[in-house]
Amino acid sequence: MVSPVVLLAVPLGLALCVPLVGMASRKAAGFVPVAASLFNLVVSVGLLPDALEEPIVANLGGFAPPFAITLFAGPVGVLLSALVALAGLAVSLYALSYISEGPTIRYHTLYTLLLVGATGVVLTGDVFNLFVFFEILCISSYALVAYVGDRAGTEASIKYLIQGALGSALLLIGIGLLYGLFGTLNMADIAARMGSVDPGPVFVAMVLIITGLGVEAAIFPLNAWLPDAHSSAPSSISAMLSGIAIEVGLYAVVRMVFTVFGASSMLMFLVFMGFLTLLVGELCAFAQSNIKRMLAYSSIGQMGLIVFALALATVHSVTGGLFQLVSHTLSKALLFLAVGYMVYRSGSMEISSLEGMGRRMPLTSFAFTVGAFSLVGLPPFIGFPSKFLIVRSALAEQGVLLQVLVGLLLAATVVEGAYFLRVIQTVYFKKGRQQEARREAPAVALFSMFVFVVLIVVIGVYPNLISNALESGASELLERADYVRSVLG
Repeated sequence: MVSPVVLLAVPLGLALCVPLVGMASRKAAGFVPVAASLFNLVVSVGLLPDALEEPIVANLGGFAPPFAITLFAGPVGVLLSALVALAGLAVSLYALSYISEGPTIRYHTLYTLLLVGATGVVLTGDVFNLFVFFEILCISSYALVAYVGDRAGTEASIKYLIQGALGSALLLIGIGLLYGLFGTLNMADIAARMGSVDPGPVFVAMVLIITGLGVEAAIFPLNAWLPDAHSSAPSSISAMLSGIAIEVGLYAVVRMVFTVFGASSMLMFLVFMGFLTLLVGELCAFAQSNIKRMLAYSSIGQMGLIVFALALATVHSVTGGLFQLVSHTLSKALLFLAVGYMVYRSGSMEISSLEGMGRRMPLTSFAFTVGAFSLVGLPPFIGFPSKFLIVRSALAEQGVLLQVLVGLLLAATVVEGAYFLRVIQTVYFKKGRQQEARREAPAVALFSMFVFVVLIVVIGVYPNLISNALESGASELLERADYVRSVLG
């Protein structure tokens, strides 16, 4: 069996090789992130059957736990590493044609480092390396948002940097408190000793860590950076920020709450925060006339829905939340990739500029439509089984208040459908500039989009392809949470 260490070591080594490859050929440098993503995808898929049977633990540094640097490759971690690699592969192929100007060597280096950071966050087994990989992810994202070098991108990057730096500082302080309390950084060791210390300082550390990670996860009210950053970045980076980065941040929050702190008292608070994030995101998206800002606010709403589902803390709700995370990654990445060339061809990000795009770019417009319908939750797309699982699990819970929240959640889905249908109406049913001939996206970009289209449809029709793995991951999270709660008495 291949060690999960290679999922970090190989892409990191390839990231450092990008400038060397670029000295020989700038075009060849673009294939380095493709190779890194493909390698991680193959290894992650190969590790998944073993991880479903028993989590894979790799100890580094020549020490035994809890002093070793530990990687923990459970069902959720391996599945998410495969998802990061899959999205990274499709988007890096798209970038071969989309990123052709500017400091491309810098772009491909930072992009590969972003993949390393995201993979490290989902696999690490100690809180300090969670911070290290989280910083690799964030710093790469800050620089990539400003890649174009225009005023909007630079301003958005600075806003992102300031808020992200504050979040990172809070995260580091919280980790320092944990180390002072327990004398260890190993997540499992901290969880096992959680009942041996005063709960007051532990609660303070938990609040600091959740707040710090919550900035990247775009949980309200920590998401002010996201609309500017996602709308100003190149569309290939917007796809990764919305499709991978914020999901990884959210997974880090969930993992700390469930498997380290076992914080059942926080769950109802997270239910309300998730609902509030959903409501704010969808209403703000509805009010947008800029297509990329609309998609960015939509991502905030989707994160709220996922938090809502995970915080219900039942096997079905957590499975639904993880399913929705996968659904959002595939659908939102597809939407940003399609919009990238639609905006490029029209010369504007205004929704009104997309009039007649269905005739000028039929394949790209079709890909956008599939992504939009999937996010809304229409069958036969992946968004339908994920939302169905969430609603069913929420309705199974007792309590009038929760039933009311489910009704409001469905109303928010109607709002989501309204603004996506408005865009689709503009794309297909408004004439636009009739004299302009068809100008589709390049073949490699269309290939990347239709990889997502096929996955969205196939998993939507056959949800069992991933539901069993997601259910195992949900059981893993909840069993660790039950263990920590039992330690706390």
